[in-house]
Amino acid sequence: MHIGELTAPEQRVLGCLIEKRWTTPDQYPLSLNSLRLACNQSTNRDPVTDYDDATVRAAVDRLTRYGLARLASGQGSRATKYRHLAEEALGLGREQLAVLAVLLLRGPQTPGELKARSERLATLGSLDQVERVLEALTERGYARRLERRPGQKEDRFEHLLGPQTAVPSAPAPALSPSPAELTEDGGLEARVEALEAELAELREQFAELRDARRGETAELPPR
Repeated sequence: MHIGELTAPEQRVLGCLIEKRWTTPDQYPLSLNSLRLACNQSTNRDPVTDYDDATVRAAVDRLTRYGLARLASGQGSRATKYRHLAEEALGLGREQLAVLAVLLLRGPQTPGELKARSERLATLGSLDQVERVLEALTERGYARRLERRPGQKEDRFEHLLGPQTAVPSAPAPALSPSPAELTEDGGLEARVEALEAELAELREQFAELRDARRGETAELPPR
């Protein structure tokens, strides 16, 4: 199996395992139920999916055969649990894995969006640092730069671990220039976009915590 041939469920499962290792360490490794809830959550995902247990189990079993995940049930644990092996299999550090996970979970994004959305997973202090991470992922063949959409000043990046879901075309650009378009280097646009993405991310984190609490309640044994 070539690393660039992961199916959509395999991409989602791998992204969730990487994400949850750092965002919910107390629940990691993940049970099959937790992994399914992570795949199908309505926040921090694009597209939103509705995978069943069989789909998630098949995807994580294949990732295990590829060397990207493994069983990690503790002694005495009644539930089968899974963890990722992306550091070893892909040879990436935390910052690189954080950005890759966000690309796996949300599709093509700009550096500004990636900076805001990866802060829950790793500390990326500046857009320059995000660009360096993206450059490293590109050199390793795990990501690539996309052509700019009409009216956009920031490049987008996508992962190369498998086929991507088609992204709807962008609307036509406004006729009147925006303040960012009046700047010479687009730096203002990048900063505004990063701030907007960060605000949206905070809202999504609140919703994600709410969904996680619901998942914990669902896993409690009946009295």
